Amino acid sequence: MSDNAASSAPVCHRHPGREAHIRCQRCERPICPDCMLPAAVGFQCPSCVKEGAKSTRAGRTAYGGARVADPTLTSKVLIGINVLVWLLLTATGGNASDWLYRLALIPVGRCVQGAGWFPSVGSEQICSTVAPAQWFPGVGDGAFWQLLTTMFTHVDLIHIGFNMLALWVLGPQLELALGRIRFLALYLLSGLAGSALVFWSAAAGVPTIGASGAVFGLMGALLILAIKVRGNVQNLLFWIGINAAITVVGRGFISWQAHLGGFLGGLALMAIFVFSPKGPQRARWQLAGVAAYAVVVVAAIAARSLALA
Repeated sequence: MSDNAASSAPVCHRHPGREAHIRCQRCERPICPDCMLPAAVGFQCPSCVKEGAKSTRAGRTAYGGARVADPTLTSKVLIGINVLVWLLLTATGGNASDWLYRLALIPVGRCVQGAGWFPSVGSEQICSTVAPAQWFPGVGDGAFWQLLTTMFTHVDLIHIGFNMLALWVLGPQLELALGRIRFLALYLLSGLAGSALVFWSAAAGVPTIGASGAVFGLMGALLILAIKVRGNVQNLLFWIGINAAITVVGRGFISWQAHLGGFLGGLALMAIFVFSPKGPQRARWQLAGVAAYAVVVVAAIAARSLALA
């Protein structure tokens, strides 16, 4: 080969002193054998492989959310909060704990004495005359935080155990599909729908606790996802049917309102997430749908509050 031919040979863009007769499939710059990394088609240079890995990590889920490195993280945090609240209640008296009446959803205020209460006492003023009773306000009295704190509140070990097991099974699957922010919105807003139905239809002075509304929301969401991807809907419906049957049989001590409200909320929210039009405007459609959902739930809560005023 002549010197002129040698000087015209392409050289590696990373190693200028080496001839390179192969080009990177992404950037099309010449690369030497030491820089040739196998790709799906041909070879890529180390720079493009690194950039591709970075782009993959920063990719989006099928429904627009940011991909997460650990899809179990949000479920772990939610479980941790539930366990901490359970430990607080256990350490402060369980069913007789003052914290139970601060965190549970009570439609209207409750006059409490130890583990008992006075159903006929309907105001703080009257309760103050019943020594040593204590008045705890309900949602109708302005304790709106109870609509959210109720879904992190448990007393019985079996109750929290089953709810957290269900969250651990369902949560990571949905976070992987939706991304962290959408999954958290699904969980909290499903639980809020369950709380809204409890506020409307549960006995006025009876406290409602548990993450079941949010968990049933995850069941409804997984059903919509299975329909969307044409998954095994039959097994999922069987499992949901068993839980529905348990709710009906145990409706004397199980909050069917929280279960039903949460399930319907999960259906609606997941439908918004997965059926929003594809394209650059998908996030806006999803945000608009979630906002409309939230307006309906908040309006229902406000209407009930006015009715109880």
